[in-house]
Amino acid sequence: MSESYAERAQALDTADELAKHRAKFALDEVVYLDGNSLGALPAHVPARMADVITRQWGELRIRSWDESGWWTAPERIGDRIAPLVGAAAGQIVVGDSTSVNVFKAVVAGTRLAGDPRDGRDEILVDATTFPTDGYIAESAARLTGHRIVPLDPAEMAGAVTDRTALALVNHVDYRTGRLQDLPGLTAALHEAGALAVWDLCHSAGALPVGLDAHGVDLAVGCTYKYLNGGPGAPAYLYVAERHQGRFDSPLPGWNSHADPFGMTPGYRAAEGALRGRVGTPDILSMLALEAALEVWDGVEIEAVRAKSLALTDFFLECVRAYVPAGRVESVTPEAHAERGSQVALRCAEAPAVMAELIRRGVVGDLRRPDILRFGFTPLYVGFADAERAARVLAEVLASEGSSAGSSQDG
Repeated sequence: MSESYAERAQALDTADELAKHRAKFALDEVVYLDGNSLGALPAHVPARMADVITRQWGELRIRSWDESGWWTAPERIGDRIAPLVGAAAGQIVVGDSTSVNVFKAVVAGTRLAGDPRDGRDEILVDATTFPTDGYIAESAARLTGHRIVPLDPAEMAGAVTDRTALALVNHVDYRTGRLQDLPGLTAALHEAGALAVWDLCHSAGALPVGLDAHGVDLAVGCTYKYLNGGPGAPAYLYVAERHQGRFDSPLPGWNSHADPFGMTPGYRAAEGALRGRVGTPDILSMLALEAALEVWDGVEIEAVRAKSLALTDFFLECVRAYVPAGRVESVTPEAHAERGSQVALRCAEAPAVMAELIRRGVVGDLRRPDILRFGFTPLYVGFADAERAARVLAEVLASEGSSAGSSQDG
């Protein structure tokens, strides 16, 4: 049976139109299934950054703000990301962390929705959300006079009322890989006069998002996962064009001023998505991200999605074939319409099992207490990787009990 699945993997890799992109990344013999936490390094980035550091910073110095285009990097790179999330140019600005951008989006979103004293005093929050989103939303609610209503995303559409100002939802659940209904929930919010704020950290670069097509109001996302921007790479903020004139950022820094070098004491917001800027951009990480995004040249996100589903289907099939019965349970939806680009397996010995997998050259990650998480990045993960990961997982579970290795958190 092992040879049969290995042969199938080889045939699928041979037919894979995206397989050629693997060569663009600095990879070794390890099966890397943690790109949903940190994407692999695009091989050309180090040389590009050597130029940024030695020539742009080292030789041109302050001149690089103009001559090397440093000043316009946040919106320029935003326009590079835009096609990957289904947005037209001029609606995304890059900078700050995801957490900071969540704060901007939630507070500005409540201001767009109206004064909470007029009735729209509720912020719906994904109860399964990545913790920081919840923390930020609670703080924003205290500052703006709203109350938080935590809900399972599946229940949100039916819970929207005329008291709802906005909903903050993760497009893909970071633990289970469940893909939420962005079009349906956005429509339900709009029907009630509320706004939709989406966190795209686990979907951008893995599947079509369709921000413009589905009328999303505001969105945020990181760039170090499927977009391969590097550790701590700057995040981004999407502000739909129809809202830009009224977008009132809670962090009105000098970079978002209409005349930033006028240094006037009064604040006057710039036009467009530039209102999402705050302070001086993180140029080194910003330009590393810009270089990394070149791996997407000529890639259709629909092809990425098709391979993602095929990879996760194949991995799940191999797990069912190889892994001893009852040792793991998939908590990732089987239905394609409800699945992101990862597979989460519940396992009683998860910490020890993941540590042993990593020791044997299969890198996934762990979500306590019992979730083994495997991310599939279609630009560089192949079907042979999926088969090998499932086979090694079976070997670990067959040979090790609760003593599979030392504990590791993820």
